Amino acid sequence: MMDPTRIARGFSRRVGDHVPFVIGGEPCTAQTLTAVLAMWVVERALAQEAAHPEQIVLSHPASWGTYRKDLLREALWGIGLTNVTLLPEPVTAAESHAARGFAAGSTGPLGVYALGGNGFEASVVRRATHHAGFELVGSREASEPLGGADFDEALVARVRARLGRELDQLSPADPRTRMVLTELRDECARAKEKLSVAAEADVLVQLPHRVAQVSVARAEFEELIRPALQATVETLTRVVGSCGLQPEELDGVLLLGGATRIPLVAELLAARFAGPVAVEPDPQTTAAAGAALAACQILSGPTQPRPDPERASQAAALAHPAVQPPRPHDDRNGGPRVEPPPRPPVNITPLKLPRMRSASRLIPGRVTRAIPGNPDRSLRLT
Repeated sequence: MMDPTRIARGFSRRVGDHVPFVIGGEPCTAQTLTAVLAMWVVERALAQEAAHPEQIVLSHPASWGTYRKDLLREALWGIGLTNVTLLPEPVTAAESHAARGFAAGSTGPLGVYALGGNGFEASVVRRATHHAGFELVGSREASEPLGGADFDEALVARVRARLGRELDQLSPADPRTRMVLTELRDECARAKEKLSVAAEADVLVQLPHRVAQVSVARAEFEELIRPALQATVETLTRVVGSCGLQPEELDGVLLLGGATRIPLVAELLAARFAGPVAVEPDPQTTAAAGAALAACQILSGPTQPRPDPERASQAAALAHPAVQPPRPHDDRNGGPRVEPPPRPPVNITPLKLPRMRSASRLIPGRVTRAIPGNPDRSLRLT
């Protein structure tokens, strides 16, 4: 059984927050955990392809500024990943959709609606005029964290209300109660996925004396989450307006993230925007597939230098290859020093982050080292 003290979730969205995660009793910043996850992906690719990656493209939330990106570059460099290009997630998503032929002949703006397990972001992209690919026009995150995990919790609350006293009477101190609640959340997550293709799903709850079966209809589930989804559509509408556009001027809306499988998402977007709404068969991998396509374009040949480093797409990234150590908090175009964004005052005990090392089999010339204090222990990153 996985040790719950060694599980971390949602850390990529917290890059830039210096309050660390505590994993197995050790402090780790969000950017370090993200770099470890990136190295794990590289290791899997190396094991499958038996060759070093020529180029790595890593997508990030569109709202990130120079400060967060430089922190991640520093963490990637420290773990041994030096040939990495960072691109906004909406740009890589547009590349994936374009490869499938969506809006192939379009030159107008496209909305990007990203709803994953732990976050939401709305953006507008368009085809770049100075190079191949796409560029970011505008973006905004949800004012409050929202994702598929919140929909799971809404379903858990509904099932608990159905079971009433039969579930409430279980002792919170009993380990079996914790197991029942954990299994209930897993069952609700499974039911949510089934409701994307079925009109009804059953949630099975293993109670001490019986297995309870609670049926949930898609219409009932959609009514639970409709207000939250409607708020996300309003957010995308505001982003479109901030770009000087009207909803009817979008050539389409691109979806990415596992939670966009919920049929109500496309239904609400189609009611607000005139253009088609496109979702891939596996929207969880849309950004990753687009990043791989971007890496291929970077390797394909020279392109013109990008006019704006914050709004460039992958083809222009050749003008700034990642071959030098990053300079955190320093503008890469000779501008003024970039300080971290203001934070509310927080009193914490200073924690020293363990140094990370790369694997020599991945990066020639570097020494293989385990994470200090954990030579035989592993992390589960989700």
